[in-house]
Amino acid sequence: MSPALEVGAVVAERTVHLTRESLVRYAGASGDFNPIHFRDDVATRVGLPGVLAHGMLTMGLAVETLVPWLGDTGRILEYGVRFTRPVVVDAEEGAEVTVVAKVGAVDAEVARIDLTVTYAETTVLGKAQVRVRVDG
Repeated sequence: MSPALEVGAVVAERTVHLTRESLVRYAGASGDFNPIHFRDDVATRVGLPGVLAHGMLTMGLAVETLVPWLGDTGRILEYGVRFTRPVVVDAEEGAEVTVVAKVGAVDAEVARIDLTVTYAETTVLGKAQVRVRVDG
C-alpha cells in the first residue's frame, strides 16, 4: 500500500465474470441454497428478473479487489455496503461485475476506500466503504 494516499486516487479495479457454476460453488461454500440463486423457474415465480448472484458473493468479490493493493487483509478495520440492485446471472452469458476502488478520505492512521460496484452499467452496492489501516 502506498504511503502517500490522495483522495480520489484509484487504488484497485477489476472485472469478475460470474457464471451459474460460480453461484452453485458459492452456495456450497456458504450453505445458502435458496433456489433463486440457481433455478430460473423459482426466480421467475417469485417475480425476479432471473437467477440472482448471492448478495454476500457480490460483497465478497468487491472487497477482495483490494487484497493485492493492501498486501495484508489484517489492515481492513471495517467494511459495509447496502444492497441496492441485484446481479442477474444469465444461464448462457453469465454476468460481468466491475469494481473500482478509490480513496474517499485519509488521515494519518486510517483511509476510507470507496468501492463502486457495477453490473450492466448499474451500481449494485451502495455506500460500499472499507476502512483500512494506513500503516502496517
